[in-house]
Amino acid sequence: MEMNISARNGAVSDRFREYATEKIEKVSQLAKKVQRLDLKVTKQPHARNADNQVSVEIAVVGSGPAIRAEAHAADKFAAFDLAFGKLLEQLRRARDRRKVHHGRHAPVAVHEATASLPPAATNVTLADALLSAEPTAESQHSEDFEALTESPVEIRRKVFPADEMTADDAVDRMELVGHPFYLYIDKETGCHSVVYRRRGWSYGIISLENGSEPVESTRSYRDTVHAPEES
Repeated sequence: MEMNISARNGAVSDRFREYATEKIEKVSQLAKKVQRLDLKVTKQPHARNADNQVSVEIAVVGSGPAIRAEAHAADKFAAFDLAFGKLLEQLRRARDRRKVHHGRHAPVAVHEATASLPPAATNVTLADALLSAEPTAESQHSEDFEALTESPVEIRRKVFPADEMTADDAVDRMELVGHPFYLYIDKETGCHSVVYRRRGWSYGIISLENGSEPVESTRSYRDTVHAPEES
């Protein structure tokens, strides 16, 4: 994918170019047919508000209509992060619309699919439920059927090296690998944490800390100034 960067009333540093190049890898994951990405940085030297004196506009051009996003901030890095987040949200929505258009409709909600089912007994374990189920003709001829009836529940464990990073970096890493969640060690608190995808372009983080009270906080992406609120 080709990337063009231009600037108005200013210059584009090599550091900013490298920063933007690393980020745009996510674009090709969400939109396979993107041919070019145009990035324009504009500085308004006489802006009334210094916090909005720099604007970044990003546009992706491919086989379909161009998708654009723009944001304003005090510097080009912050403006790029805001605009890039908006662009990814638009690309994800466009990808979801294409899935529905090609017949891969959204699945039925869990509460709708299970509404007609009888309530499950609270004293029955998962192993009891699997063992009591009648085997099908295919499962009876399976080589693993005997082992399955002896131990129907399997728990698999995977161990990975612990990576210490910020919450924002964990969000980037999760989107880069394409997983719905990502485990990491929070660089600010030292807690074992997991980031996961919520509705739309919203993310959640769960952290474990011994002896602490439950705490909730909300902030914007790449916004390091936030105050926790006790729940």
